[in-house]
Amino acid sequence: MSMFFITFFALYAALHAYVFIKASYAFRFRPLTGCILVLVFLFCLFMPVMVRSLEQGGQESAARMLAYAGYIWMSAIFIFFVISLAIDIGRFLTIIASSVLKVSLPGIWRSNLVLFLVPVAATISVVAYGYHEALTIRTERVGIETSKLPAGIDRLTIVQISDVHLGLVNRENRLERVVEAIRAAEPDILVSTGDLVDGQINNLSGLSDLLRDIRPRYGKYAIMGNHEFYAGVGISEDFARKAGFKMLRQEAVTPHGIVNIAGIDDNGHRTGVRVSAAEKPLLEGLPRNLFTVFLKHRPLVENSSIGLFDIQLSGHTHGGQVFPFRYVIRISFPMIAGLYPLEKDSVLYVSRGTGTWGPPVRFLTPPEVTVIEIIRKK
Repeated sequence: MSMFFITFFALYAALHAYVFIKASYAFRFRPLTGCILVLVFLFCLFMPVMVRSLEQGGQESAARMLAYAGYIWMSAIFIFFVISLAIDIGRFLTIIASSVLKVSLPGIWRSNLVLFLVPVAATISVVAYGYHEALTIRTERVGIETSKLPAGIDRLTIVQISDVHLGLVNRENRLERVVEAIRAAEPDILVSTGDLVDGQINNLSGLSDLLRDIRPRYGKYAIMGNHEFYAGVGISEDFARKAGFKMLRQEAVTPHGIVNIAGIDDNGHRTGVRVSAAEKPLLEGLPRNLFTVFLKHRPLVENSSIGLFDIQLSGHTHGGQVFPFRYVIRISFPMIAGLYPLEKDSVLYVSRGTGTWGPPVRFLTPPEVTVIEIIRKK
């Protein structure tokens, strides 16, 4: 088991312990009730593991139901922790202020029941809103002027999707909204910057059909994100092919001699966060007179590659997915979402992601389909 999953489960277990302690102070459970609640919390803690076991055993219906319950619980317990911790800090500061000023502590700060129920109510509201937000796909538009478009081409429309995470949770109802947004943009080129699929991806033929029906004039291109490797290289490549994408694995294409599109595998699935040594020679071999789009899953920029691409399209961060988790993600990925100018006329665009990972919930980080307009400079 990797250090990531060990750390994740340790922190996830700590969240459960925190909520259990808060509930115990609020309701003063009898021993039997407390034991039952411990068992319930243990079940909730290990639901993600049970989901993967059911997936691998081919029990997709059971896995899907448990995934929805488990992942929504995951978002709820995290949001409860953030809200409750903020209240705890406020209570602590109020106690200090009351002591210094020699006044009595306000009654609301003395009720453990109120201090538990308020974050519970707030959590329910945030999760309900976040579920709706995750279904509300925004179209983000980026315009870039260039002198590198060939004669006769004044505008090129590239649509980027990223981190769709098709699988147990993200199914037809969500993908149909994505497809609708893509069609509305009328792309010349469609790209997927990794994590198109998530984990085990059995019985996704209906999903590949939805994507296959999109036929941009200059093609569809995808790269391997970390979750493509979790699902399995062969399975992921097969799904991309059925969906009509050409998978770019340390390779580049120049469709119709109009634009360079280069793509590399994500390698963080094995070795942690680092940049790829393969990207510089790949980019150096491309025609320099054409606009170059570089597809790379993680928003990490290698200094030696700057100037060899015009725009790098990345994802992976989900923009944090649930506020305020973006501030944790920003520690590893300072360029977390949006457009970032680089040196030598290169730019980086980081998508907030089109789907969700784990909980089908987003809060203050709506999903996006990105429309990049490459415009001839006048």
